[in-house]
Amino acid sequence: MLPRWHVVLGAIFTSVIWIFAPQVGIFYLLLIFAASFLIDFDHYACFVMKTKKLSLKKSFSYHNKLIKKQREEIKKGIKTKFPDFHLFHTIEFHVLIGLLGLLWTGFFYIFIGMLFHSLLDVIDLTRGGAMHVREFFFFKWFYNKIR
Repeated sequence: MLPRWHVVLGAIFTSVIWIFAPQVGIFYLLLIFAASFLIDFDHYACFVMKTKKLSLKKSFSYHNKLIKKQREEIKKGIKTKFPDFHLFHTIEFHVLIGLLGLLWTGFFYIFIGMLFHSLLDVIDLTRGGAMHVREFFFFKWFYNKIR
């Protein structure tokens, strides 16, 4: 899913929480909103590590090319993993942030935003027939790297 949709849907989601749970403080609402799209920083980090370039515009171009290639492969029936590994999108990272929420309430709200983001990603990947492209488990990715 494109980042702009994560921002828009994250704003709507945060607004809904604000409407139905007005007791949640503005700071925590901002954490939910920010986490609902800033989790994608790992996409940018992968781009920087691979290309050694800092251009956000070139990062978007890089990922658009990968998505286009992925869609072409799916049409041909080819199922390959996304070439980049996105740590912030893994189950283990979500669990870590959730557990940190037991120590500081802010992490709980960050966890909510991340969970919403990941739910949107799963819906988008499923709709596009691309669930196979992302690795959702850090330890599985790590195991495949070392064997």
